[in-house]
Amino acid sequence: MHKLSVLWRRCRDYGDRGMSTAEYAVGTVAAAAFAGVLFKIVTSPEIRKMLLTIIHRALNLVG
Repeated sequence: MHKLSVLWRRCRDYGDRGMSTAEYAVGTVAAAAFAGVLFKIVTSPEIRKMLLTIIHRALNLVG
């Protein structure tokens, strides 16, 4: 009986340790959506101008 309880405890403890295929799919779609939004933000004219200003300032400080 002891072996059975040990086996049951092992099976119960190993439960859901990783993500299932559906969770991977949802995670992948969410990451792709976030990447799309981030791309739109970074390529907008206002953000592009701000980033270029930061880069120019950094280059002027160095050399």
